[in-house]
Amino acid sequence: MEITGLSAPTVTVFISSSLNTFRSEKRYNRSLTIAEFKCKLELVVGSPASCMELELYGVTDQFCCKLDQEDALLGSYPIDDGCRIHVIDHSGARLGEYEDVSQVEKYEASQEAYDQREDSVRSFLKRSKLGRYNEVQQAQREAEATQRLAEEKAQADTIPVGSRCEVQVLGQPARRGTVMYVGLTEFKPGYWVGVRYDEPLGKNDGSVNGKRYFECQAKYGAFVKPSVVTVGDFPEEDYGLDEM
Repeated sequence: MEITGLSAPTVTVFISSSLNTFRSEKRYNRSLTIAEFKCKLELVVGSPASCMELELYGVTDQFCCKLDQEDALLGSYPIDDGCRIHVIDHSGARLGEYEDVSQVEKYEASQEAYDQREDSVRSFLKRSKLGRYNEVQQAQREAEATQRLAEEKAQADTIPVGSRCEVQVLGQPARRGTVMYVGLTEFKPGYWVGVRYDEPLGKNDGSVNGKRYFECQAKYGAFVKPSVVTVGDFPEEDYGLDEM
């Protein structure tokens, strides 16, 4: 095999392995010895360096040579950007063994044990009084949520079930329909108004996530916030559907 020297300090190559089904694109310094290069490959393919056999393939994926001189520099081989280095594992591991994490033993701790740890994220948040451990901020958020809910309820109380309405959502044309439901829901917090549109411009049939709130045809039902609903004399428009 003829050894050629290349001046570029780094090279970008693809790494494949007899243990994995995927390829990784990595950049390495050409000044690494093959022994040092194998140690870096351990983190990529999972194979022990002592059990690796390396093959070099060109940019057109043709076999070039084996990287079998432990003290030789990576750059002393005819390797260039886009080449592929294939790692053959001789440890006895099976293909895909390092991809399946279902058998990996996982560390689990009870909530009580986790609360007692001083090096956890939860402990840091408590000490720093951040997030839900900031009592002032948490109280302010709860007060704001209570205020929003009270405002929504006041708006919802002015919308009788069975009344005609017009829904005006920002950025969308006005839609007319009939109020079919007003109140709390299971799919999202707050007060919602269920509307049966005059046209199939909705998203459901009056049910969400298997919970039925009112009856209507598919695509005629929608749930909107009370703030976008105006109750009034909105007769159903004649769209000429019976005209020839």
